[in-house]
Amino acid sequence: QVQLVESGGGLVQAGGSLRLSCVASGRTFALYAMAWFRQAPGKEREFVAANSRSGGSTSYADSVKGRFTISRDNAKNTVYLQMNSLKPEDTAAYYCAAGGVMAATPTAFLYWGQGTQVTVSS
Repeated sequence: QVQLVESGGGLVQAGGSLRLSCVASGRTFALYAMAWFRQAPGKEREFVAANSRSGGSTSYADSVKGRFTISRDNAKNTVYLQMNSLKPEDTAAYYCAAGGVMAATPTAFLYWGQGTQVTVSS
């Protein structure tokens, strides 16, 4: 079992930045690929970014490429999502997830956090 707890969400103006954190506890963090997904009201959960167990490989949704950066610190059991140049359409609940492989589909991930809300005002 892995428990994931996100933090760092909030209200920010368009063009601003936020950094989300997700701390894992339980089994060895470095065994898992990590990802961020988001879900806006009335929409399906969508992939944002993922990185491999070592953090050496990353993947991004086209909508956030060049603005968001995923990183991880295995010594701190933490994965981060640095979000810059935020847009109103980035407004959503953001979830971190842990799984066996780096992927862009929610079904590939076994463990999920409770989510943190990001609201971007225009």
